[in-house]
Amino acid sequence: MMAALFFILAFATLAALVWSGIELFTVKEAPLDDRLEELQAHALVSTERGPRRRGGGGFVNRILYFISLLPGGEDWIHDTDRELAQAGIRRKEATVLFATFQTLFFLAMLGGMLYLQRGNPVTSKFGGLVAAFLLGWLLPRQVLYRLVKRYRNKLQEALPDTVDLLGIVLGTGLALDQAMMRVSEEMEYIYPELAGEFATVVMQVKAGQERGKAFQQLVRRTGIEDIKSLSAMIVQSERFGTSLSQALKVYADALRTRRRLRAEAAVGKAGIKMLFPIVFFILPVLFIITLVPGVLSVLRDLRMGLGPR
Repeated sequence: MMAALFFILAFATLAALVWSGIELFTVKEAPLDDRLEELQAHALVSTERGPRRRGGGGFVNRILYFISLLPGGEDWIHDTDRELAQAGIRRKEATVLFATFQTLFFLAMLGGMLYLQRGNPVTSKFGGLVAAFLLGWLLPRQVLYRLVKRYRNKLQEALPDTVDLLGIVLGTGLALDQAMMRVSEEMEYIYPELAGEFATVVMQVKAGQERGKAFQQLVRRTGIEDIKSLSAMIVQSERFGTSLSQALKVYADALRTRRRLRAEAAVGKAGIKMLFPIVFFILPVLFIITLVPGVLSVLRDLRMGLGPR
C-alpha cells in the first residue's frame, strides 16, 4: 500500500515538473496590448529593490506575495526575475513557474532519497538527505545559469553582423527606429534573440518611453558589455547629432575582431581541456590494450616454464 502511494505521488510530482517546465519555456503568441503590458512589467530589470509586494492582483501576484513573506523571499524573487530576464524568459508568470519547478524538484529529490534509503540506518539516511537537499536546491539554479550563459553567447555572436546591417540600413536614409525594426525583421530567423531585443526597444519607444531609457533597459536585460557600448554610442550620436552609420561600421569591425580573438582563445584552451579526458579515460584503456596481452603471455610462459618436467 505504501509503495503504491509513493509511486502515485512520484508520478504526480513528475507530471507537475514536466508541466511547469513546458509552461516556463514555451513561447506564447500575444497581441500587442499584452506585449506592451509585459514590457512595462518585465523590461526593466533593475539592480535596486523595489517597494514591498502586496497581496492581490491575480493568482501570480498572490503567489509572489506569499513567497516574499518568507525570510529572504523578496531577494530571491528579485534575483530570479533578473536571471530569467537575462535568459530571455520574460513572461509574467515565469518566476512562479520556476519557483514551482524548483520546489517540486526539491521535494522529488528528498522523497526519492527517503524511498531508496528506507531500510538504511539513520546516519546513512542523514547523509543521503543532505546530498538530496543540496542537489534539489542547486541543480535548478545551475540550469538557469546555463540558460543565461547560452542566451548571452547567442547575443554576443549575433551582434557583429546585426550592427553591420544596422549601419547599412541607416545609410539608406531610414530613421533609427525604422532601421532597427527593419533589421529585426531581417534577422528574425537568423538571430531571433537579438532581433527580439531590438524589436522590444522599438516597441518601448513607440509606447512613449525615452530612447535612452529603453537602451538602458536593454543593457540591464542582457548584461553584455558590447551592447552597453552600442547603446551608449547610439544615445550619444542622437544627442550630439553625429553620423551613426559610419560609427556602426567601425564598431562592427571591432566586434568581428573580438569574435575572432574569442574563437582563437577557445581553440587554444581546447588542448588543455582535452588533457584530462585523455589522461583519465583514453590512456588507461590504451595501456590495458597494449600491455595486458603481453603480461598474460609472459605469465603463461612462466607458468609453463615452472611446471613439472
